[in-house]
Amino acid sequence: MTEPILIMQDIVKDFPGVRALDKVSFDVLKGEIHALVGENGAGKSTLMKILSGVYPHHSFSGSLTLNGKIVEFNSTKDSEKAGIAIIHQELTLANNLSVAENIFLGDEICKFGFVNYSLMVSEAQKLIDNLQLDIDVRMEIAELGIGKQQLVEIAKALKKESSILVLDEPTAALTENETAHLLKLLKELSAKGKSIIYISHKIEEVFEISNRITVLRDGQTVKTDLSSNWNRQSLINAMVGRELSDMFPKVQSEIGEVLFEVENINVKHPQIESKNILSDISFKLRKGETLGIAGLIGSGRTELLSTIFGAPPGLRTSGKIKLEGEEINFQNPRQTISGGLAFVSEDRKNSGLVLGLNIKENISIVHLNDFCKFGFINEIKEILKCDKLFDQLDIRASSINVLVETLSGGNQQKAVLGKWLIKQPKVLLLDEPTRGIDVGAKVEIYNLINKLKLNGVGIIVVSSELPEIIGICDRVLVMKEGKINAELEGGSITQEKIMENAA
Repeated sequence: MTEPILIMQDIVKDFPGVRALDKVSFDVLKGEIHALVGENGAGKSTLMKILSGVYPHHSFSGSLTLNGKIVEFNSTKDSEKAGIAIIHQELTLANNLSVAENIFLGDEICKFGFVNYSLMVSEAQKLIDNLQLDIDVRMEIAELGIGKQQLVEIAKALKKESSILVLDEPTAALTENETAHLLKLLKELSAKGKSIIYISHKIEEVFEISNRITVLRDGQTVKTDLSSNWNRQSLINAMVGRELSDMFPKVQSEIGEVLFEVENINVKHPQIESKNILSDISFKLRKGETLGIAGLIGSGRTELLSTIFGAPPGLRTSGKIKLEGEEINFQNPRQTISGGLAFVSEDRKNSGLVLGLNIKENISIVHLNDFCKFGFINEIKEILKCDKLFDQLDIRASSINVLVETLSGGNQQKAVLGKWLIKQPKVLLLDEPTRGIDVGAKVEIYNLINKLKLNGVGIIVVSSELPEIIGICDRVLVMKEGKINAELEGGSITQEKIMENAA
């Protein structure tokens, strides 16, 4: 692997008032898996948007060389024609179309001016089978779990027979088995000569799969080296520009009396009447406690949090929920919020934020009534409160007036948290709170969780990252097929015990 297939040289990209990339250089060798890592806001996405033609060649300075020739991309179509396929973290699939239709979307097989659906199904199924994916291509995308949807997105990109494949956080929503299958698949593609750019915050994956690693920080190239020349600590230090000695900071908090109780919750499946999404769920949460909920995708973790928050994904047929000893019966999220619960959902872009609004508007939106008098918003009061949270959460932006869609993933997540912390909740529900954010931002969120614990807030955390569950939780419930299969405490909270009860 000595022949560069791609060279990006001295790339400079400016936005109003901000230099996003400052003479970044990056190259990819033929047949290698090259990991591109860095904190959110380091410039990874901007660099890849230049490579994919989202930012046309006249909007930045520097050069792109592909297969020994200088290239200029004015659109994503130009990039695709040149053999570059990018799979973004946010999926770009049409839920109402079949797997086959999604794979051939925009490139349908036609005969006599009509789409040849049967041939598309046949060709799509061959592709899926070659990738050893257990998927019927006639199914609608909406029928598949998020993990399988991610694999369809990858199959769609491979169908274009691209020479360079870029994957942005491809395993964020995958199970352990799906992740292992994907990494094996990428290694096979690399062995066949495909070049792969792999972007991930999961350091273990980066070391497992990559030949070389490039670190970006603050829009500059820090270092490129063989993966074997890095270790976990040196890579983290290069990414954040400082030493993170304790990835999961612990505080000595006093766990108090029972704050929140769930008793025998049952929720029916919305389509299958004979099936339950949740069955006989019971647990207690104490003041100042962090309770983890682990399990495989489809085990019912997110469905449990949604039910607690007053938005069950099916018909809740039985059970009680108690807050501070009193039974509550919240019919919708509005009532739940008024009662003192807050819910940070796993999909911050679709259900956590209003991307077209600024930071201030996103933070104040849930408790807007607190800033209103006679139907008018007291903007000075709103600004003062939001500014205080903006500083406390260390949101990296010039002001609270910056559009939230322009923020990095970590800073968007801080804005979501700010929305709920503008009035401290009694119980905080966190669904994948650090998905897709960098190690530095993760530690900041863990520190925030610790502060809330010290104030007596009860916290429930759903996470697919087992080191995170083990590192920050006082107690862990393991779910399987809609039921609580195990409760782990103290020394019994290990990856082996969690997986043993989840699988």
